[in-house]
Amino acid sequence: MEQYEPDRLSPAQVAAVRRSFRNGRAALTRRSLLRASAGGALAVGGLGALSACGIPAAGRTEGGTSAEDRSATEKSVNFSNWTEYIDVDDSGKSHPTLDQFRRRTGIAVKYTEDINDNNEFFGKIKPQLAAGQATGRDLIVLTDWLAARLIRLGWVQKLDPSHLPHAYSNLSAQFRDPDWDPGRAYSYVWQGISTVIAFNKKALDGVEVKSVSDLLDKPELKGRVGFLSEMRDSIGMTLLDMGKDPRKFTDDDYDAAVARIQKAVDKGQIRRFTGNDYTSDLTKGDIAACVAWGGDIVQLQADSPDVDYIIPDSGYMTSTDNLLIPNKARHKTNAERLIDFYYEPEPAAELAAYVNYVSPVDGVRPYLTKIDKGAADNPLILPDKAMAAKSHAFRALSAEEETAYEAKFAKLTGA
Repeated sequence: MEQYEPDRLSPAQVAAVRRSFRNGRAALTRRSLLRASAGGALAVGGLGALSACGIPAAGRTEGGTSAEDRSATEKSVNFSNWTEYIDVDDSGKSHPTLDQFRRRTGIAVKYTEDINDNNEFFGKIKPQLAAGQATGRDLIVLTDWLAARLIRLGWVQKLDPSHLPHAYSNLSAQFRDPDWDPGRAYSYVWQGISTVIAFNKKALDGVEVKSVSDLLDKPELKGRVGFLSEMRDSIGMTLLDMGKDPRKFTDDDYDAAVARIQKAVDKGQIRRFTGNDYTSDLTKGDIAACVAWGGDIVQLQADSPDVDYIIPDSGYMTSTDNLLIPNKARHKTNAERLIDFYYEPEPAAELAAYVNYVSPVDGVRPYLTKIDKGAADNPLILPDKAMAAKSHAFRALSAEEETAYEAKFAKLTGA
């Protein structure tokens, strides 16, 4: 198990933190262009028996550090999530799915939107976790690369599959077996994030864009191309365009992808590297085409008919935000019941209709169709089999690789 070394951020990692605050996910709220589309209350089905006979245990045998589980006597769960990443009613004060869970189970959820950035939140919880202390949280949502780090450090608890029958049965195939958590022993997906190529049809004015190579090479797009400031998305899409597998690439492959993008930077092809603040430039046409997050494009298309997207023939990158139970959580069983609740199709559909990111739950479509048919038919929310087959995840990195790769990417982006 990797040993924790406190407060040793490399210059590249410091640059990555600054980049995230300046123009990454911390720069705007998680759902900066949120369009609420969830309708009325959904029918409430039973949680079903929480004993899951016949469900095999997942993945690894080692786990994090548990505390006395007080779930039976303390009917509560403390849930930390990103801002604007759950359904909200018209008053803006209540979360219908959480209310539904409380009515069904008697478990009250203390829901806190205190995650604005992965690195910032890691800084909040690492002193307690490194010291073997409770964080005061039973359930947290972290992006896959940071989830991988916490699992590697032994700071999250192994899940009990007997408490997760719906999650085990309904998790979509494309999310079932990440290399950083084989068999989902420690995590389940909250929502998926697709990285695609977006464009403004009016700004393109007939120029065809079908690939990352088009973004990097077409002279008609000079100075009007955007790439993301998130290393795994921009490098991953470039690796795919070069015929490399983001799950298996080498140091030489990574360096070649950096050089490929650097060439475009040097000739002025790329306007800038952005977080989701690219959305304004894209709608105005200042950026004609860019690497983009699918959830943002769903939101933009509601008000900007010129905005569209393509999935390159080479494929696209998928990442995930993931539910984890930190060490010393007081209400582990209650947290597992909440995870399992969001893998029932009805509440999963209500959540998907509101946040408009990729639902990880099989069987959602008929329920989402009742709420928002457009969302149910949108492959950026419910990928069909053909689209899911073209998705690729960035492989887990060692601590040494992460430091080296971030340093190279920071130099590329000028961070």
